[in-house]
Order: sequence, then C-alpha cells, then structure tokens
Amino acid sequence: MPLVTLQDVFLSYGQPPLIDHLDLVIEPNERVCLIGRNGAGKSTLMKIITGQITPDEGSIKRASGVKVAQLEQSVPHDTSGTVFDVIAQGMGAEGELVKTFHHLIQQLNVDPSPKVMNAYEECQAELDRVNGWDINSRVEAIITKMELDPDVDISSLSGGYKRRVLLARALVCDPDLLLLDEPTNHLDIEAIQWVEQFLLKWEGSLLFISHDRRFMDNLANRFIEIDRGKLQDYNCDYSTYLVRKEENLEIEDRQNALFDKRLSQEEVWIRQGIKARRTRNEGRVRALESMRREHADRRKQLGTARMDIQAAEKSGKIVAEADNVSFAFDNGKQVVKNFSTLIQRGDKVGFIGRNGVGKTTLIKLLLGELTPQQGSIKTGTNLNIAYFDQYRSALDEEKTVQDNVSGGRDMLEIGGKQRHVISYLQDFLFAPERCRQPVKALSGGERNRLLLAKLFTQPSNILVLDEPTNDLDIDTLDLLEELLIDYKGTVILVSHDRAFLNNVVTSTLVFDGSGTIEQYIGGYDDWLRQRKTEKDTKVAAPKAQAKSATTSKKLSYNDQRELDGLPAEIEKIEIQIAATSELISTPGFYQGDRPSIEAVESQLAAEQQQLAQCYARWELLENQ
Repeated sequence: MPLVTLQDVFLSYGQPPLIDHLDLVIEPNERVCLIGRNGAGKSTLMKIITGQITPDEGSIKRASGVKVAQLEQSVPHDTSGTVFDVIAQGMGAEGELVKTFHHLIQQLNVDPSPKVMNAYEECQAELDRVNGWDINSRVEAIITKMELDPDVDISSLSGGYKRRVLLARALVCDPDLLLLDEPTNHLDIEAIQWVEQFLLKWEGSLLFISHDRRFMDNLANRFIEIDRGKLQDYNCDYSTYLVRKEENLEIEDRQNALFDKRLSQEEVWIRQGIKARRTRNEGRVRALESMRREHADRRKQLGTARMDIQAAEKSGKIVAEADNVSFAFDNGKQVVKNFSTLIQRGDKVGFIGRNGVGKTTLIKLLLGELTPQQGSIKTGTNLNIAYFDQYRSALDEEKTVQDNVSGGRDMLEIGGKQRHVISYLQDFLFAPERCRQPVKALSGGERNRLLLAKLFTQPSNILVLDEPTNDLDIDTLDLLEELLIDYKGTVILVSHDRAFLNNVVTSTLVFDGSGTIEQYIGGYDDWLRQRKTEKDTKVAAPKAQAKSATTSKKLSYNDQRELDGLPAEIEKIEIQIAATSELISTPGFYQGDRPSIEAVESQLAAEQQQLAQCYARWELLENQ
C-alpha cells in the first residue's frame, strides 16, 4: 500500500504555475531522489507532502498511521539545548516530558533537595502514565547508534555533527517516510560517507533532494525530476536516468518541431483563404485557435547557464613552492607540519580533508596571505587570482544582484567587449526582474551562481574555489566542470563533491587532521587506490625489518653489489615516476578513454610500489 499519494496537485504563485497538476506515489522501502533546477519547486513539493503548504488544487492521501519526518536544508536558527534535548523534540509532547526527566536527573546529582526530588517523582509518575520509558529508551538508542554525546550543547558542534543531531531527531520517531533536503551540503567527505552508509542500512522509505552525483548514485533506486511544474519518473540508477532524460528531451524537441511546422502551415492557410472558404471550414479555424492557445501555454525548457572564464596573461611557470612549511594557531593546534610541494602553471590541485583541518589556512599560506612559522614559501610571478569564498563574503546582502557584479555601473567589459550587466547576468540564469532584487532574497544556488558571475568578470590565471558546488544544480555543475577542465590557468579546489574532484583535478593534497599533508596524483578515487597500495607496502615493511634484526651480519659480495647499485636504480625509478606524473598532469589526460587512463594510473602505482620496495631493500641492507 502506498505511503503517500499526490493526485492532480496544483500550486501557483503567479504564472507560470510552480506545481502543475502533478501525480506522485511513494511506496514502502523506496529510496527516491528528487531532481530539478534551482527554483523548480523541489522544496515546495516536500512541504506539500509534510502538510506545511496546502496546494491550490488536488489531494494528498497518506496511509493510515503513516509517520513522515523531515531533515531541513539548513540548521534552524532557534535550535538550542543539549544533544539529548534536541533529539527528544522529535517525539513531540512526550519528548518534552522525557527532556524534563533527563534534566531532573542531572539536577539531582548537584541538588538532591526535597523540592527537586518531588519534581523528579512527579515526572516519573507521568512517564509511567504515558509509557514514556519507551520514548526515553528510543532517544538513548538513537544517540548511541549515531555515536553522539547526549550532554554536549549543540551550539558547540561542527556543521557536520549538527546535521547528524538533526537527522537523529528526524529518525527518533521511527518514521515510515524520511524527507531530506540537501543532506550533504557543507559536510566533509567523511561525514557524507557516514550519512550515506547509515541511510543505506535504514529500512524506511526515503525521499531526498541532492545535487551530489556520487551520493545519488550510491543511494537512490528511483529518480523523479520536476521540470516546468511536471514530474518525470525514472525507475533506474543515475547513469541510466541521464540517458533516458536525454532521449525524452530529444523526443520533446521533435514533437515541438512538428507541432510548430503544422501551426505555421495553418497560419498560412488562414491568411490566404477567402472569407467564404473560412466559413465552410469553421472546424479547421477552431482547431487553429486551439493550436495557438497550446503554443502560447507551452513552457519551454529552462535555459542552461552560459558561463565563461576570462583568462589573464600566463603566470610564471612556478605558481607556489613550499619548503618544509609549518604553521600552528595561537591555541597550539598544528594545521601544517613539515609540508613541501610545488604547484606549477596549469596544475589543478584538489584539497581533501575534514572541516576545520586547515585547508583554507594552507591556501592563504600558498598565496602569501599568511607567513609560515617555519620553512619558506616562494610565490610565482604575474599571478592574477580569482577567489571563490564558500561563505560568500564577497557579496553585499543589501545591494542588488546587478550592483554586486557591476559596482553600480550599467556596462561591463567581458572578454574585451562591452556588455550590459543584465545581459551578462542572464547568462547565469538571472531574469531582469531578479537582477534588481537584493542579494538577501536569493536562494543558496542563486547566490553561488551570482558569486561565479562576479568572479568571472575579472581576468585570472589562478582560480581558487572553496566549496563552489554547494547548492548548484546538476546542469550548472556539469558546465562548471567543463570550464575548469578547459581552463589554461591553475586551479586550487576545495570540495567534498567526490565526482567533481574526480572529473576536474590532476592531483590531490590530503589532510589527516594532525598537520600532515600527503600529495597524490589524480582525483578522489585515485587517492583511494594509492592509499590502499601504501597500506599494503607498510604491512610488508615490518616483516622485512624484523628479519633484518635477526640476520645482521657482514654483507656478502652480491648483497654489497646490490646495495651499491640501489641509488642509481632509485634515481631511475624516480625519473620514470616524474615522467608518468607529468603525463597525468596534462590538461587533456582525463578526457581520454577510460582503459588508457587506468593503464597509466596502474603504471604509476606499480612504479611507486617498486620505488617503495627499493627503499625498503636499501634500508634492510644498510642495517645489515
């Protein structure tokens, strides 16, 4: 039996309607991903399902006793209290009673007065009456399952842990249907993977909005897309959805072209026919009028952003060179420790690490905004840097969209040509009336598009992008990917979008949280493969060292000869690794066919393993 059924639902805030007579059925044990462009009505549809918004027409039917819970897109401003308090709120009035009981237990530990004891006993009696012990156990169980501290104040938690607490609050009532609005936004990769694995094991039905392609691909078994107020249903995985969507759009284009051709022919007939002839063909005239109305009511597919990055003159070959750099905060927390790297013109470097490990700090060090406490950083020449800030601090909330981009001017110089600011913003999907509204009225996705529009007005040869993918719809993400792949300058990218990292970067810097930063060739998946190879090598190394301790003696002639030849062999392998790494770093490498890419990556992994074995052998012989 369906959990929720929407029939002929219609909602309009003006023309065209946002929700246009759509139907939707959600069955038990489904994991449904809701896709659509920014502003298409995804969040509104969720609010209709929860009852927060009443549609103008249509009906919403819920199965008897069905429980629906929701995790909102952002942490509500009025969220306060301990982790236990916030999660208990998910149980309604009984949850408030459990909250009170929990506080009284804590109060008794410091003030066992008769007054507190009486309040405790009264609350205990009330819990007995409403079977509140089951609710208390449920709150404690979800806290344990999600590895949370019940007594920590939620205001002291990171964004990832706040989302985890809110997810626990949504799940504590054991809902039949869980609604998630952008659950991965502002989470680091580790937190995203935790949410992903948790939801894969959860047995209820799931309806979620996301633009994280890896998250969608791993979690969803059904996709529904809201487009121009209508729903398209795809019972398949993400890659199959993309193929079917493209086929549907091609069919729609052909049908529209045939309709337009027929309408054009009828328009010629009505203009050429004499009055008597038109009278004798009133049916044809009425059909033409109907076709005109249908054409006028047709909602065209939403346009695609037309972004372009302005390139400045080339920077010097070396962009930044760090030598044994260390940096710590005033509180003693080490964020960079003995780090060395070389970033050259054309490199596309991705930063991977948990929130708060120092990714932004390293960017400031590399660009000369911070001075290292140990070591040195050499910055290159002729650097024109464009910086995308994840907190959007470059935007003035009170100014209009167009004033944020143009500084009050009507014309902009884009690619050496003058363009009107509104014409330029339309390339980023801002309608003229939207351009005159203040930034504070924009959605998250619109703000990100505006920041990109502002960023791309200035020529650059270095792009620093700190979480550019948050809130962007899939079409805009795809376009941004293409621009960055084709960009001739240098890219420094901080992102928790695994697919985006795989498609854009040529190398990654991985932060372990203690200040150590390791560098790897390729994107996110390449890092995972290389990390596995490193672990296998480290497991083998202690065995070799243990053996050397028991066989320490004067080297034989052959061993001495091998030891003497190892430095030259190591140098030869390092040259091979450098050549393979340079091949992978070329801008067009990841645009080739997958077998060729995997062959080169496997070659690099083999060379690195051979180098590690040579070093291990050298150490063993030296010890002997």
